[in-house]
Amino acid sequence: MNNSNDTSWKEDNVVTQAQRSVKKLHDAVSQALSHPNEQTVEQAENRLEHTEQAVHEARRVFNGKGAELAEELLADEKDRLSSLDNSNR
Repeated sequence: MNNSNDTSWKEDNVVTQAQRSVKKLHDAVSQALSHPNEQTVEQAENRLEHTEQAVHEARRVFNGKGAELAEELLADEKDRLSSLDNSNR
């Protein structure tokens, strides 16, 4: 494989990982919203930290549409999780 293909593969892989991480965050936030308790909220917050790292890495490695979409979806999930935090205060 030449260097161009190696770079493209890495970019695709990092973006795919970020998108999968956002999907897992979505699932965790949905669980916390439907069954709000200390455990589900904590799991969603932990997943948020992991997802932020994955999306940040995707943006660092590849600043294209896939990373941009993951970043937008992350922002949506942060808003959803924030609504849960605000309703429990």
